[in-house]
Amino acid sequence: MVVAKRFIIHGRVQGVGYRYFAIHAAQSCNIVGTVRNLPDGTVEAIAEGTPEDVARFKQELERGPSYSRVIRVDESELIPSGRYKNFAVTY
Repeated sequence: MVVAKRFIIHGRVQGVGYRYFAIHAAQSCNIVGTVRNLPDGTVEAIAEGTPEDVARFKQELERGPSYSRVIRVDESELIPSGRYKNFAVTY
């Protein structure tokens, strides 16, 4: 079973290597999708994978890289698209 979620990460998450941290976290959690900076200073991650893998990925997003300061992670359900083959930064 594949699920899809959209995460919006709030805090000091731009300019601290957060997107590249998310790529490594996604790879270790078997997640496909995208990550990008948003104009309001947050980071958006779209994740598809098993419910367990997506839950592990969210835990990693909440932790963030050492120079970040994650205040909260908002989560919303999406319909799995199946279009992602890997996890990458989008601009």
